[in-house]
Amino acid sequence: MTDTNANRMWGGRFQMSPSQIMEDINVSIDFDKRMAFEDIAGSKAHASMLAAQGIITAADADAIIKGLDTILGEIERGEFTYSRALEDVHMNVESRLKELIGEPAGRLHTARSRNDQVATDFRLYVRACIDGFDTDLRKLQLALARKAAEHFDVIMPGFTHLQPAQPVTFGHHLLAYVEMIARDRGRFADARKRLNECPLGSAALAGTSFPIDRHATAAALGFDRPTANSLDSVSDRDFALETLSAATISALHLSRFAEEIVIWSTPQFGFIKLSDAFTTGSSIMPQKRNPDAAELCRAKVGRIAAALQSLAMVMKGLPLAYSKDMQEDKEVTFDAFDSFRLVVAAMTGMVEDMQPVPATMHAAAGAGYSTATDLADWLVRKLNLPFREAHHVTGSIVAVAERLGVALPDLPLAEMQAVESRITDDVYSVLSVENSVKSRSSYGGTAPQNVAKAAAEWVERLEKESNSG
Repeated sequence: MTDTNANRMWGGRFQMSPSQIMEDINVSIDFDKRMAFEDIAGSKAHASMLAAQGIITAADADAIIKGLDTILGEIERGEFTYSRALEDVHMNVESRLKELIGEPAGRLHTARSRNDQVATDFRLYVRACIDGFDTDLRKLQLALARKAAEHFDVIMPGFTHLQPAQPVTFGHHLLAYVEMIARDRGRFADARKRLNECPLGSAALAGTSFPIDRHATAAALGFDRPTANSLDSVSDRDFALETLSAATISALHLSRFAEEIVIWSTPQFGFIKLSDAFTTGSSIMPQKRNPDAAELCRAKVGRIAAALQSLAMVMKGLPLAYSKDMQEDKEVTFDAFDSFRLVVAAMTGMVEDMQPVPATMHAAAGAGYSTATDLADWLVRKLNLPFREAHHVTGSIVAVAERLGVALPDLPLAEMQAVESRITDDVYSVLSVENSVKSRSSYGGTAPQNVAKAAAEWVERLEKESNSG
């Protein structure tokens, strides 16, 4: 017995509707409806091209475009009703178009398939996300650069192995993340360049016999060119993988900074203070101020990296061209991109909000004999010792200071001379944390004058980008 409600998308080949379980596993409208704007843009470009090539009439194209504009307005106003029975955003839009304009709606799908349609929509969506990421990351860079300019000479400990290593400036530390984010933006920009080719017109997998103009649709949608191979066009998801990879690396950078914010805001460190805007309290301990925003930013990288791994596993064994497995590309990508934008926004807010505690930072900067390297360098410069010998002498002097329970600047000259007799009282000129950071004036070093210059240059550059954007 023929089911009169047989699936309208698949036509006469199927005589029965799918089971409920099949519908549940097959449907994608719950998440791909967020690509409705991209779907309509692609359809309008396709309809215009079909008319220009004489494949459909200008009247039909006008009716299609006007109908699509009506649907766009309904979606923007929240008046569009999505149907799970229609499976995805493409068929929901096409079905509504048929309700609005009748028979001409059926001509829209000429010379295309849902395979090249979704590939185009997804590229458009990812491209827009990349543009948004770049804006968001630039704002974070600017917040960091401005904070660095404000605190270019605030001295804090620099760490290796989370042990005091050498004094640095707070501004220098912040500018390290500005550099990291610059690389992140570069990776997104590179991904965008490779992404910016248009699959539309590749049809299901083999191209089409209609005399279409793929260069016209590519240009109309802001792509640099059409994709060159129809098989690759519909089966490629490199653009999503590459963008997820860039997002994962960037989120890793932000997670590292979030970890530092968590550590710095503890009473044991006390390097920074966050206001109520980015902290929470405890339901039982009234004294608590928890850096929950930073902790959640630190955690979100798990979701973003998992999305990259998930899509990689989806794609790893797929033969050319399209397989339904690829429907799993969007939900994880959407979630990862949402998480990434939230993390960047939260980190920007925390950077703008946080205030350093210079006295605490300064006191910690001298702990752990952090100017020992300055002592070794002095021995090389003043006594002409080979660095390895100077390193050994310095280690012995540190051991003496540790035994006596004093900092290096407070160690009596006689104790140092007992280790190396040629040491003079000039050595004390390099043992303060102020002189230590001041001396690190090599390109890229932490000297305050370096930091002030670098921060000013970044602020100027980023503000110019913001104004031109």
